[in-house]
Amino acid sequence: MDTRTVNPGEQVDRQSRILEAALTVLSRHGISGVSMRAVAREADVALGLVNYYYEDKASLIRAILHRIDEHDRMLVEPDPGSPPDEQLRNALRRVAGADLLTTPYLSLRLHLWALAQAHEDFALINATAFDRYLDALATLIGNANTGLTRAECRERADDIVVIQNGMWLTALLGIDKAAIQRSILRTEHIAFAGQGANEHDPDRPRES
Repeated sequence: MDTRTVNPGEQVDRQSRILEAALTVLSRHGISGVSMRAVAREADVALGLVNYYYEDKASLIRAILHRIDEHDRMLVEPDPGSPPDEQLRNALRRVAGADLLTTPYLSLRLHLWALAQAHEDFALINATAFDRYLDALATLIGNANTGLTRAECRERADDIVVIQNGMWLTALLGIDKAAIQRSILRTEHIAFAGQGANEHDPDRPRES
């Protein structure tokens, strides 16, 4: 396909639409349902256009994993305009955002986790992305709780992610909002413990 007459902005828009369609197909049907033709149909573009941007199904899956990596990094992106405590608290609460606690998104995450077991290349991309997320979260923890060593920050990030992943998994079962809120407070308690711990104690009654 000759794209020389298509401006760069339009090319980016088309490629993004194809990738979003691939995410939708994966969320609905799992890896077995992802094909170049199915993605083209979902994106409402010609099959040749999908083949132009992505050589095969494997390259499309890699692009999906990288897109999710970018999204996850945004969840823990530092905000230089906010105090360290606020940056950390906002990051911990973004994980439970209304746009994430939906059946399509959570289903997508389940399929992506399964993908990591299906292909060595996919597993490496997933592991690298996960490590980046943990490092970024540990940095936010260290900036807000300066008395901790780097190793302690990373350990707390590990503990927090266990709660976050559990929250996502159980949200598929229809867990109530109060339980989600308690989970968020527990992650804050882990992150801030030792630095005004009582203020962030999830079991302490909070004013409405």
